[in-house]
Amino acid sequence: MSRMIDFSREWFFDLDARLRGAGLDSDAQSFDEILQNLRSRKIYDADTFAGHCIYVILAGGFSQITAKKIYKKIMESLRVFGANYNLLIGLFNNKNKVKAICEIWQLRQSLRDAYYFIDSLEEKLIYLQKLPHIGKITANHLARNLGEDVVKYDIWIQRLGCSFVGKDLPIDNGNLLPEIKSACDDMFAHLVRETGLPRGYIDVVLWRACQQKLISMDDCLHKPKGVY
Repeated sequence: MSRMIDFSREWFFDLDARLRGAGLDSDAQSFDEILQNLRSRKIYDADTFAGHCIYVILAGGFSQITAKKIYKKIMESLRVFGANYNLLIGLFNNKNKVKAICEIWQLRQSLRDAYYFIDSLEEKLIYLQKLPHIGKITANHLARNLGEDVVKYDIWIQRLGCSFVGKDLPIDNGNLLPEIKSACDDMFAHLVRETGLPRGYIDVVLWRACQQKLISMDDCLHKPKGVY
């Protein structure tokens, strides 16, 4: 089976340039900040560490614009009033997420210290997965925003990975299959060789390009049944 996407250096840098030209070069941070942090990882203080955790909790299920607006209001409230559940629920009516945000803010110093005490990237990811309202995929998103060179295996990345290896694999966004993870890793290894950029940066550009429909899912070989 032939690919409809060529996954070349030129293809990737065209996506990057188009996103930057449209002012869409950001996640929690700008593309330049993400790239700089991946190349030279910062050590964050407790408030900033908690802020990164809170952002990825809010980002799940929302557009980036909406998540950033809610995030700004919540962080302002936390800094002034602390982990006040009643105030936060008035800003963001999601009991489970607000409860998690309050817990992370209250424990931010110990959570931050425990994270930076860990040397192994694999153990760091396991640790992040255990934080309130942080699952496996979200843990990779959080780790990337903290400066770890990892990728978020969301459904768009999984479909691109399947297209890269030319295989029609059964994608389940709630359960990352080893063969699909391997396909995604092969894709990232190829693009790292093509571009000389960190995997984490390539991931955020591809994710943003898919979100903005600069990459059409119609160009991917595989469309998972019942999962969009």
